[in-house]
Amino acid sequence: MSLNTVQSRKRRSSSIVYHEPPESIEHMSDQAALPNLNAEWVNAKGAWLIHPILIFSLKILFDIVPGMSQETSWTLTNLSYMLGSYIMFHWVRGIPFDFNAGAYDNLNMWEQIDNGDQYTPAKKYLLTVPIVLFLVSTHYTHYDLSYFSINLLATVAVIIPKLPATHRLRTTFFSGPPEDR
Repeated sequence: MSLNTVQSRKRRSSSIVYHEPPESIEHMSDQAALPNLNAEWVNAKGAWLIHPILIFSLKILFDIVPGMSQETSWTLTNLSYMLGSYIMFHWVRGIPFDFNAGAYDNLNMWEQIDNGDQYTPAKKYLLTVPIVLFLVSTHYTHYDLSYFSINLLATVAVIIPKLPATHRLRTTFFSGPPEDR
């Protein structure tokens, strides 16, 4: 088999989990050419404050719904934050505005933050927020098994993609085969 045949092969569409291949030299030079404003906002002064504000706002929003218990309110706050966090950091790829000429199209925001370095202060903070929210919501649901299970599953679904072992790991449950994107 020639080298061109191996390089031109498409990934198998039957694979559910696959690793995103390393960046090409062209992508690395494109990424180095301009700053990545999509990921650099995380290190801005107000960016760390937005997560507690979002959680507080979600809690107030669910508290004003008539007839909703505190347990349900905390669980919905947890689920809403986890869903939004997962979509923002792990589901959407690339940059929403086009000034980097597609240099980051194959990376999600978590992989773009701090150039993919693990355990930076920003990533530690973003890993800690869901865990703290889970602990708070578990406490205020009075350790009820059903609420605990729902909150735990939502938290695990957000924490696992943040771990170094899942860096550049993709699942294709809902997004179709890799060659279709």
